[in-house]
Parts: sequence; structure tokens; C-alpha cells
Amino acid sequence: MALRIMRLSEVKAVTGLSKTTIYRFEKEGRFPSRVSLGERSVGWFEDDIQAFLISLRQAADGNVA
Repeated sequence: MALRIMRLSEVKAVTGLSKTTIYRFEKEGRFPSRVSLGERSVGWFEDDIQAFLISLRQAADGNVA
């Protein structure tokens, strides 16, 4: 299984969330934690982002009357 790191620009594009919202959700425990890639570089594991999106979908499907 190959692990892939997504940078912020890709995470924003895939989730539709802003940088501010991503960091706020992360602080609140509602979004996957970023990983340090260097002194001034971070990213997210792609499978963590996919799991986040799946959980949103499941929540939305559960809220349909």
C-alpha cells in the first residue's frame, strides 16, 4: 500500500474547505492532523482525507429524511 501526502492546495480543492476552516476543524478534532514535511512544510495523508470525506458522506446520508 503506497502512502501519498497531499499538500494544502490539493486538500482545499478536494474538500472545498478554506485554509482557515481546515486548521480550525483540525484544532477541534474534526479534521485529520497534518504531518510535518520539513521546517515550513506540512501535508496530510491521502487516506486520512478520504476517510474524512467518507464520514461527511455518511453523516449526510444519515440526515436524509
